[in-house]
Amino acid sequence: MQTVQDLSTNIPVSRACAALAVPRSRFYRARKPQPNDKTPPRKPSPRALTPAERITVRDTLNSERFRDKSPYQVYATLLDDEQQYLCSIRTMYRILHENDEVRERRNQLRHPIYRKPELLTTAPNRLWSWDITKLRGPVTWQYYHLYVILDVFSRYVVGWRVEVRESARLAEELIADSCYKQGIARDELTLHADRGTAMTSKTVAQLLLDLGVAKTHSRPHTSNDNPYSEAQFKTMKYRPDYPERFGSLPDARQWARDFFHWYNHEHRHSGLGLLTPVAVHTGQAEKITARRQETLQAAYRQHPERFVNGTPKPLPLPQAVWINKPQSGS
Repeated sequence: MQTVQDLSTNIPVSRACAALAVPRSRFYRARKPQPNDKTPPRKPSPRALTPAERITVRDTLNSERFRDKSPYQVYATLLDDEQQYLCSIRTMYRILHENDEVRERRNQLRHPIYRKPELLTTAPNRLWSWDITKLRGPVTWQYYHLYVILDVFSRYVVGWRVEVRESARLAEELIADSCYKQGIARDELTLHADRGTAMTSKTVAQLLLDLGVAKTHSRPHTSNDNPYSEAQFKTMKYRPDYPERFGSLPDARQWARDFFHWYNHEHRHSGLGLLTPVAVHTGQAEKITARRQETLQAAYRQHPERFVNGTPKPLPLPQAVWINKPQSGS
């Protein structure tokens, strides 16, 4: 390289490299200054958590109370129950990732695009979704059937029952009872379901007509047209205490009773700004959000350097919920 350097003082570098059969890239690479192996370490950001604070966050996430909950649920629980802010949800995930304590769940099935129902709700008790799922019984090929009616806006389970069979008559009783308990007036509710036998039965259709409830159905073999019921069943079956099999019908009913109390009253739903379904269904969302804002403002006053975008704000509650929202311009 020194020979090329000497020649290049009198002739162009390209001609000097050609004369000596040396690639120009090697010449320029050799001339480039090498990085210092003793480069000082990067200074930590003044906004970063201290090592002790990071240990506290990790210990909290892995505690017996929170080890089966996502960082979203932990974040909202601490804000609501203890008025405590440890760090952002993203920081919780970073700390878990650094310790190899985060994993992805299965990918969701994608379906082809067909003509689809498009339903909108902006308040509770305007759009319900319902479905039936199977629960494994004590022996092979024995199942119990769980009927669930869900309010799409609040995700509140307004009615459920566990039976030994799927029946239009049982579905009819559950729908009528749920409408009575929720005080549903004529022509104010739409009930959405897939195309199962009970959902499309004439007895259920006649009941809805008598109650003044509109009905809609999913496209055939398209579970995405009933996403809120499907998501609720997934949440249920991913619970840590969900059994491989239920020992009896009373056993299944007791488990479902405990689960739906947790789901309605304790579960901080990611689609509701981490509020519980009962808080949204009963109109308490605004009050809880205001309390969250006070807690976040206190955290900001204590460490403003950690909030680069200014005062943090609670996650908002969606003002409108769609089943198959139309594409803009369509």
